[in-house]
Amino acid sequence: MIPATSAAPSRVDVLAIDVGGSSIKAARYDRDGLVLDGLQVPTPPPSRLAGEITALASWLCGPDTAAVGVVTPGVIDDGVLRYATNLGVRDLPLRELVSATVALPTVVGHDVAAAALAESAAIDRDLLFVGLGTGIAAGLVTDGRLLRGVSGMAGELGHICVVPGGEACACGQLGCLEVYASAAGIARRYARAAGDADAATIVARLATDPVAATVWAGATEALSQALATAVQLLDPAVVVLGGGLAEAGPALFDPVRAGLEARLRWRPAPEIRPALLGTDASRAGAALLAWRLVGDVQAAGHSYEKGAVR
Repeated sequence: MIPATSAAPSRVDVLAIDVGGSSIKAARYDRDGLVLDGLQVPTPPPSRLAGEITALASWLCGPDTAAVGVVTPGVIDDGVLRYATNLGVRDLPLRELVSATVALPTVVGHDVAAAALAESAAIDRDLLFVGLGTGIAAGLVTDGRLLRGVSGMAGELGHICVVPGGEACACGQLGCLEVYASAAGIARRYARAAGDADAATIVARLATDPVAATVWAGATEALSQALATAVQLLDPAVVVLGGGLAEAGPALFDPVRAGLEARLRWRPAPEIRPALLGTDASRAGAALLAWRLVGDVQAAGHSYEKGAVR
């Protein structure tokens, strides 16, 4: 949890930056959880990542901006992005760089953990949130609090083994869920058999392309297996699937629900639902962390709205 100061801010918005494997989304949020303005840019190569993030912060911060929240995948330690497989960076002092650029309090958090907090606030329920994007990670919110683990790395669902002795993952392990069910993994496995295509294109080809159908079936089966393990261990009230792959709709949710139910023979499966905030969940979570940083509990408690722009 982000420590809060006792004084509420005099300014009226925060800047939220969501750094993803394929794009960076940034926006200013007001105290009601509505987007004031924002933009999205492609994620640059590792050598230019820090410069792009600080440039966005400088461009979007306004005179009423109280703080900045930045969320990324990977391992984050006290404002430093220690390691992010999908971004290709190590030991990047994001909090220091952004704070020095805009002269504002800055917090850096994990993108999926932040999304879990925002989604939990939006639906007012405890949950297991699974972010399905370039990579895969999860966040468990119980009693309104995020499970962090002893080193802050709880939720690395993408790196549990679903295929013992399977394909190599960028993390160095074999058979990780990310290899089979992330957007990058799906595209990579399809490319080996049928040529380059992104995950959205592969989903669009499911009815007419046997290779696409086979790769997708492997992805949903792997995800069902991972969720069965998570449900048995954590007993969540609801499982929320977010990130770009969740936009596949029934093509994703129907086989994953069926696969989870088939694997939970002695207990009912929890509800599986799409993220209310859609692909905005991590960015909204970054805003929530920024409000908490400056002690504005009322603003941090608002339900953020998908795509809401004022």
